[in-house]
Amino acid sequence: MPTEPGSLHDLRHHGDAEVRDDGGALVDLAVNVRADTPPAWLRERVASSLAGLAAYPDGRAARAAVAARHGLPVERVLLTAGAAEAFVLLARALKVSRPVVVHPQFTEPEAALRDAGHTVDRVLLRASDGFRLDPAAVPEDADLVVIGNPTNPTSVLHPAASVARLARPGRTLVVDEAFMDAVPGEREALAGRTDVPGLVVLRSLTKTWGLAGLRIGYVLAAPETVALLERAQPLWPVSTPALAAAEACVSPAALAEAEEAAREIAASRAFMLAGLRDFAPSGVRVVEPAEAPFVLVRVPDAAGVRRRLRTLGYAARRGDTFPGLDADWLRLAVRDRETTEGFLRALGRVLDA
Repeated sequence: MPTEPGSLHDLRHHGDAEVRDDGGALVDLAVNVRADTPPAWLRERVASSLAGLAAYPDGRAARAAVAARHGLPVERVLLTAGAAEAFVLLARALKVSRPVVVHPQFTEPEAALRDAGHTVDRVLLRASDGFRLDPAAVPEDADLVVIGNPTNPTSVLHPAASVARLARPGRTLVVDEAFMDAVPGEREALAGRTDVPGLVVLRSLTKTWGLAGLRIGYVLAAPETVALLERAQPLWPVSTPALAAAEACVSPAALAEAEEAAREIAASRAFMLAGLRDFAPSGVRVVEPAEAPFVLVRVPDAAGVRRRLRTLGYAARRGDTFPGLDADWLRLAVRDRETTEGFLRALGRVLDA
């Protein structure tokens, strides 16, 4: 698991680039937001908050609701304008000398660290190992370690015990759990744990609830870390509609709905994986076991395949912008069975050609 110091990857490229402009009419397998969201009840809840826009946002109720959802005191919760803001706050507020990012993973944490003037080291997990984490591969003197779980784009769910082994006195361990609520039972979650030194867990409400345009997420950490990050935030960083959404999405009824959605995603993912395995004679390889609402596949001439899929009406996420992956990788969002059947037929046509 070699470390890699520099960056030749486009860390600012994200799946939404595949469906902007002329890609707006394509069937979207590039963006990891759950389809057909937000649900009607959530749209109504957000809409009802608009009557209070004349007042400055008051995040106390939403913060308390998030704290209760994870069984934590409110001092351990910080609401943010999406997980992306949290990465920026961490990069700017924490005084660290050797940050390490475990790749392949979401690139925004490294981009934020670099923008804040940090030199970032990488630990690259190998496809030959199934992109599984070996805690011993992380340098002992790293004082900030960032890892995703389940990891974007590999769809690997690391054991919570393995991730917790990365913790050290004097080290901040940042675990991006943006997709954990798409895992049935949220097994392997560290959110809510207070026994892991230096632990910072990031959560997003964007993916499961379809709130990318609203920007809402949160940080779970020790009170002193939360206070440090809060001082780095601008005043009123989370809007009133986003606060209303946060409070609604951590209610018992919403959590039950999210759990049901996670089980539906697991069934849809199993169907997609079975179909992709049929293309093994054409050189298609799938990273398994997959546990997130997307899958990572290796395809010969993936760049050409992606371009030809667009002509057939489907957008897939290129993989070569993730450190540790090359141009033969694609990330595919899990969709419903009908959408997946259409995509598999299109992929078959492309591979046969």
